[in-house]
Amino acid sequence: MCGRYVMSKATGDLLSYFDAKEVEGTPPPPNWNVAPTQSVPIVAERLDEGSIERHLLVAHWGLVPSWAKDIKIGNKLINARSESILEKPSFRKAAVKRRGLLPADGYYEWQKTGDGKKIPNYLYSEKEPVLGFAGLYEWWADPSLPEDDPNRWLLSCTVLTTTTQDALGHVI
Repeated sequence: MCGRYVMSKATGDLLSYFDAKEVEGTPPPPNWNVAPTQSVPIVAERLDEGSIERHLLVAHWGLVPSWAKDIKIGNKLINARSESILEKPSFRKAAVKRRGLLPADGYYEWQKTGDGKKIPNYLYSEKEPVLGFAGLYEWWADPSLPEDDPNRWLLSCTVLTTTTQDALGHVI
């Protein structure tokens, strides 16, 4: 489960690394402790004038499904188990149509000790300067705002997780 991560790369570096065409929204500043509900950059592809282009978007971390009554549900949907996304109503539509990447420098996992304490461990790639978490994104219209309000639409996202396949499994 990913509960905190680091995203300190400059916007230009992300555009270059992911071969993205443009930025949509105001990218958040570097953050060494990205928390759920904060704004985060995501990379998504879409059809632009007959060709598929990558874009860097800014999203709320915590998926808010299109059918949600309010934004609060996103607080519980920061991660989605890859094995069950097609079974869960919260993730099903996004899993089919709205997949993307969440860029990160690395992430934190907490190791449980015998006395119940948790020790944070920072995990990152020694070979790659940027990680790309698999993710889903969704557009949500705030029903409390008028249809013509430019702040009515919220882009939100979640990180896909799965069972660890390597030696890092002992951390969790």
